[in-house]
Amino acid sequence: MSDNTASPTTPTPVAKPGRRWPAILIGLCLVAGAAGGLGWFMNKPKAPPMELALEKLGVSRPDGLIEAHSLSQLPKDLLAVPFLKATLTEDFVFYYEAHADRLGLIGSLRRIIYEHDLKLQDSLIEQLFDQPADVALWRGADGRLKDFLLVMDRGGLAKVLEPLAKVALDDTQLSKLGDLKVSGDEVALYQLSYNASKSLVFASHGDKLVVLSNPSKLYDKGNGPTDEAGMVSTQALEALLAGDKLFPEAFGLPAKAPEVKQRISVNASVLAMGYQRFIPNFAGLRFDMDDKGWHSFLAMDELEKQPDFDFKPIWQAMPMGASACVALPLAAEQQKPLLVKLGAEEKAAQAMVDHVAGAAGLCWYADSRLYTPLLVASLNEDDGKLDADLGNLFGSMVGAYENNVAEHAFPVVEKQQGSTHQWQRQVSSNFGPYSAKEAEQPEAITGKAFMRVSLARHGSTLLFSLDDKLVEKALGTLDKRFPPMADVVPKDLLMPVYFGPDSMAQLMQRETLDSLPQDMEPVFYNAAQTYLIPKLRTLGGYGKYALTLPEGSEPDGHWQWLPLEWKAL
Repeated sequence: MSDNTASPTTPTPVAKPGRRWPAILIGLCLVAGAAGGLGWFMNKPKAPPMELALEKLGVSRPDGLIEAHSLSQLPKDLLAVPFLKATLTEDFVFYYEAHADRLGLIGSLRRIIYEHDLKLQDSLIEQLFDQPADVALWRGADGRLKDFLLVMDRGGLAKVLEPLAKVALDDTQLSKLGDLKVSGDEVALYQLSYNASKSLVFASHGDKLVVLSNPSKLYDKGNGPTDEAGMVSTQALEALLAGDKLFPEAFGLPAKAPEVKQRISVNASVLAMGYQRFIPNFAGLRFDMDDKGWHSFLAMDELEKQPDFDFKPIWQAMPMGASACVALPLAAEQQKPLLVKLGAEEKAAQAMVDHVAGAAGLCWYADSRLYTPLLVASLNEDDGKLDADLGNLFGSMVGAYENNVAEHAFPVVEKQQGSTHQWQRQVSSNFGPYSAKEAEQPEAITGKAFMRVSLARHGSTLLFSLDDKLVEKALGTLDKRFPPMADVVPKDLLMPVYFGPDSMAQLMQRETLDSLPQDMEPVFYNAAQTYLIPKLRTLGGYGKYALTLPEGSEPDGHWQWLPLEWKAL
């Protein structure tokens, strides 16, 4: 395998277009989404110039892109990775073959063919799906990849589809919407209804077929906006039918090499769970498959004041035993308005952006919760001059409205010992790790539980978590009382991502079962025990991995794709 090739047991995630594409790898998606927690300290880059071509034709920027030599082979190609084959099993392939939408679409076309006595082969759909295709994907209102635009090279099927046009005027499911202009020809635009309430739009010209999954997203460029996700103009359909490649440039991609059978690109906006505006360095992930297997890539964007890529201080402070970690360089200058808007005093916000330096990292742990990771950042001074501002910042931004407490917030508990200065506040929350009865004043807790949110400065290292036990463990790590992540990660390599399958499986099992109380959700609880937990146990059987970048890696422009190496630890 090449250096940037996923190892034989390497998890290879992929885009998840709504219910049609279930999650390939929960762990890696969480790791990528983890970067959102660093958003408090990041700035925003200039808009990439590659978006202009799409905007000119009236297409909103896609969140994902699949470039396949054969759509029907994609699920099986994913199972070529032993890790995925062991965790997903062959049911993954059967899911697509028996999906209700696929079956409903096939049924509708077969009815049309039969009732109108069209001379089309029964294997028409299978032939269509076995062609090269590009699929652009957009997120829906719930954040999942949902709407899609498919562009397919039909090859010898061009003539085969022509009889469908003859039945459009007198069929209840197939209708003509209008005409497109492609290279001087008039091309009919059709709408096909299926599964009672669903429909799609399609048109064909020459050897090109375009299919839009949501007809409500289609508009004429002169009469509508493009700022809504998934909007596609009729002018864009005309360009695609004429052979224009509109979508690869939106991901900074060169033309797909002939030896690449599958190429899957995912925008950071999908993986960062809505926090992408705060992590401008991270642009996206990509996975290529050729005869040697799957290869992984990380896309980075250059910032105007690009910080150094030095993650070693992060791994020296992070306690050993993490489920997943991510580290990114910091660029704090433009986050002052955000800090002020969230309640920070002007002076404290300015002090923070002036003194945060280097890189920051985020790690999850199996003995904590999915929503309480540990954040480690670095300061450019260690003499405590910033402590007063840090305390003010913590007091103004951390807290909840408490009913029976003075000033409607619990007091900030501050303590200092040697080079360590720590701030902690009790915050009522039903998601807290402590039950209300464990509080010093149980009657003052609003709800059933509470958190002890903690911030600490240890020399020039800054620690923060909603779980005070993680902060205490990190302080112990810095005091050499607990081993750091640095003892298990590569010493001289640039590692932005760490993945521990065993610990991740434990964390995901806990979160799943806690969200499905057996007395309230017996059906889903039993289903999780029967189907999900065994898969998580299989996941836990794989070794730890470090995802590393080539030495000296640093973004130089927009959408710079850097090869990711999966190193078994």
